[in-house]
Order: sequence, then structure tokens, then C-alpha cells
Amino acid sequence: MTDISTPSIEYNANNYQLQLDAKIAVYRNALGALGDYSVTIYPSAPLNFRMRAEFRIWHEHGSAYYAMNRSGEKRPYIIHGFPIGGALINTLMPQLLGAINASPVLSQRLFSAEYLTTTSGEALITLIYHRPLDAIWESEALGLQKTLGISIIGRSRKQKIVLTQDYVTEKLRVQGKDYLYQQVESGFTQPNANINVKMLTWASECCSYIAKGTDLLELYCGNGNFTAVLAQHYRQVLATEVSKVSVASAHTNFALNGVGNVTVVRLSSEEVTQALNGDRPFRRLKEIDLGSYNFSTIFVDPPRAGLDDDTLKLVSQFESVLYISCNPETLMRNLEELVKTHEISNVAVFDQFPWTHHLESGVLLKRRN
Repeated sequence: MTDISTPSIEYNANNYQLQLDAKIAVYRNALGALGDYSVTIYPSAPLNFRMRAEFRIWHEHGSAYYAMNRSGEKRPYIIHGFPIGGALINTLMPQLLGAINASPVLSQRLFSAEYLTTTSGEALITLIYHRPLDAIWESEALGLQKTLGISIIGRSRKQKIVLTQDYVTEKLRVQGKDYLYQQVESGFTQPNANINVKMLTWASECCSYIAKGTDLLELYCGNGNFTAVLAQHYRQVLATEVSKVSVASAHTNFALNGVGNVTVVRLSSEEVTQALNGDRPFRRLKEIDLGSYNFSTIFVDPPRAGLDDDTLKLVSQFESVLYISCNPETLMRNLEELVKTHEISNVAVFDQFPWTHHLESGVLLKRRN
């Protein structure tokens, strides 16, 4: 196979500002259709910012290589480094590949390798195979795990072997305080840790001006990434999430950080809307007195599809709306409706994914008098 590495200009730190400016220009133009708003920009480090990565393992001429696929192309191309990956990922990549090539047991029908790392030096690598894994594989993998000083998981169809643990624990410092987060192998985590800190700080600053003694409703809380930081500004928090894995991690993370005023329920945004509107009861809410909450703020961090119409109607009923978006297109569509009832008071963009067209953003809205 020809080694067609990604052109170096794409990852040239000197060109970072150019690609960011281009994305910001598109964002400002879309936002300008709604009004003239100031936008605070939070740039990323141009290189070594990703804390997780997935690689295809390509076998050719008796050796294994890391490979990736370009959009629209079936045949992958070999890579020999990953400049946007965190320092720990780049340290481990050649060590892991060397061990794989030295062991027929580890390399046989190995399809991909997934890295999950932290800023504090923890790493979890998942090796995915197109064959059943046995005791011989487990013995080899245990030796590799010890040699690299990391955690390893083996996966194949209907099989998952966790050698020690299936998570890492990240430590993030936000506004002078350290927060611990259990990040599970199969759960969603923010890939750019430094930008995540900037997002958490911005959101916390937005909520610090909310009337004391009021409550927060959070939709799509995930593993409690934002919840653990925002809870300090409210009397109590009702957080919702549909993923069982994320709900379990959220409970763990609240315990790790001594957060005791959050209740998490496994409901979708549509179900939350039905519950708050009194349209139908839910067994998962039978121990929760919704009437005891004095909600002033709703925080939403929806998937790329944005908010559906019913959830949008629910959101418009709140005094303050804090909206984190990973898709400017659906955000603008939602904002077109929300500005009918709310004023946009704060806008920020976070370059979570440099060198791509993706752009994370945050908007704080206040209900019109």
C-alpha cells in the first residue's frame, strides 16, 4: 500500500488561525441574520489536543500499520503519526504497534485500536478483532498492559474482555477547583480537554448571575460533565439522560466531586417535556416531586440534530436558557424560534475540532419582559 499520509499543511500550526477564521466567518454570517451580537472566541491548541482517537489496523506484507479513511474513500491510507493527538497517544502509538507486530496472537485479525487518554496521564486502549478472543490472547494482552502501564480491553463480536477496568479518570481544573470525571470506554466524552475546560468555565460564569435559590433543569447531561460544575449555582438540579452508561458515570462523577444536589433520571427530552406538561406519568419519576422545583434555568447540549419542536416549546418557557451546540446550522434554526421569546445575551464559540468544519458554540438567552 502506498503511504499517503495526510498532507502536512493541514496540521501546520502556522495555518491554524486561517482555518479558524474561516469557520468563525461562516458562524458570524449565520448569526447576523438574527441580530448584531458580539462573539467571544476560544481557540484550541493547533496540535496535540485530542484525548481520544480511533485507528484502523491495516495488515500488509506481514506487518500491521495504523490507517485512516478519508471521507468517501473505502481504501484506507497508512499513517505514521497523529499530530492532533495528545502527547500520550503519540507516545503509545509506536509502542503498541511494535508489540502487535511482535506478537502473532495480538495481531491476528486485529481490526482497530481505540485510545482514550487523560491530561493526568491515564490511558485505556481497546483492541477490536474479527475473531473470538481466548485465554491465550488474554495472557498476551495482560503482559502488554503491564509493559505499557495502561489499561486494555479486548472486543470482538458479542465479546468484551476487560483486563482491569473499562474507564479512565480525568482531572480538570475549572475556576481554581479540580473536578474528577470517570470516562467510560463506550461513553461519550469531550475529545478536546483544554477546550472542555474553557466551555465549563464559560457556562459556569453564565450561571453565576442566576438568582440564588432557584433550580436548574438539564437535558442531555451525559456523564455529568457540565452538571458537576454548574450545580454549585443552584439549590437543586434535575438532570436527564437516556444512556444507561452515561447515567451510571454521572452518579459516579457526582460522588467523586461531592455534588449532592443533583437528581438524575433516565428520560429523553421528549419524555421530560411530556412529564413537565403533565401529559403522562413516568415510573422513573415516581420518587421525584416535580412541583418542588423552582426552575429558573434550562441547560441543553443536544445532539447534532438540535432541539425538536416540542422540546423547543418547553425550553422557551424558562427564564434563562443556556444552549451548548455542536452544530451551528441546527442551533441557528432553534435560535430563530427562541429569539421570539428571549434575548441573546452571550455568545461564545469553542474550536473543539480544529482542522474540521465543526464548531462548538454556546449561547445564553434571557426571557423578554
